[in-house]
Amino acid sequence: MKRVAAIDCGTNSIRLLVADADPATGELKDLDRRMQIVRLGQGVDRTGRLAPEALERTFAACREYAAVIKGLGAEQVRFVATSASRDAENRDDFVRGVVDILGVEPEVITGDQEAEFSFNGATKELTARADLERPFLVVDIGGGSTEFVLGSGSVRAARSVDVGCVRMTERHLLHEGEAHPSPGHRPAMSAPHAPLIDPPTPGQIAAIKADVAAALDRAEETVPLREAATLVGLAGSVTTVAAIALGLGQYDSEAIHHSRIPLAKVREITDRLLSSTHAERAAIPVMHPGRVDVIAAGALVLLSIMERVGAGEVVVSEHDILDGIAWSLAG
Repeated sequence: MKRVAAIDCGTNSIRLLVADADPATGELKDLDRRMQIVRLGQGVDRTGRLAPEALERTFAACREYAAVIKGLGAEQVRFVATSASRDAENRDDFVRGVVDILGVEPEVITGDQEAEFSFNGATKELTARADLERPFLVVDIGGGSTEFVLGSGSVRAARSVDVGCVRMTERHLLHEGEAHPSPGHRPAMSAPHAPLIDPPTPGQIAAIKADVAAALDRAEETVPLREAATLVGLAGSVTTVAAIALGLGQYDSEAIHHSRIPLAKVREITDRLLSSTHAERAAIPVMHPGRVDVIAAGALVLLSIMERVGAGEVVVSEHDILDGIAWSLAG
């Protein structure tokens, strides 16, 4: 066994996994798995820079994670940073802060690298399943980008596109962005966002769909999406939709992991989220407070992907890029 620590810092959240990994058996035993929504990507799509308050929220989480890693005695640490820090002009400020706190330099990985980690993390347990057809299409819907990876035992094709729940929300659903108030639509105040148009108008929903459709066109230049036999969905937008579909009274990772959610259920939940107010979304028992403002856009991204692929269901995985990062240290 090797004790490793993996950190995944995305546009919306920063997550930690400390685990004992056994390459011989393929077992990854969690010791600590946690997540904080820090919205590092706040405003990046509009300004091209990481906001000072977003950096401070992220550094505060890093200080907490550093204490956990030290307490559990991880032998190796790997910090992977994804979409928001790839896009930001002031990424060096982010790098210096992480090094000062954790003693490791964040790897600002490419979209293709991100996709490979996600695929390995999500499919390691699935490859032995006889009830799931190959190839798998792993879809990781993040805050700023979405990764598509097609493969069976290994990656055959991968592509990252700049469509995610935070990016779509900021681009289309904020009063200060391209969105504008409409009669009868009350803005929801939810830091760190500016007021949302809540619920979104049909025009804004159509604009998100158009953005996602264009991104899927780009993804299909590299990844034959329609060849997928099994769609595997990762990350918070997917797991939250699954938790709602399962009717859970509270978030339950074990119940969500490897659940199979039909297309009709995803469509029903997406329609519900797109027509609900901030207060109504916040009242959903499984809803993390940091996802209230971005879950409608995230669900719409998932639904659009399922319709493009022709998937009758999505297999939901709680194991994702974080597990892939941990396995990269265990080899």
